[in-house]
Amino acid sequence: MMVPVRCFTCGTVVGEHWEEFDERANEGDEDPQKVLDELGVERYCCRRMLVSHTDLVDVVSPYQ
Repeated sequence: MMVPVRCFTCGTVVGEHWEEFDERANEGDEDPQKVLDELGVERYCCRRMLVSHTDLVDVVSPYQ
């Protein structure tokens, strides 16, 4: 798994929010916008970074 550590645009650390965001928004049934609001992620670039992140490690190397 590759965790996005910093926002590519502004450089803010977003990795500290990734696990909770992934659990609540991607694997759960919560609205990603509300989850990001509750986590305190306000900048558009950081929100985009978390919402658009796709973990390709399992797809690229299925044989572990």
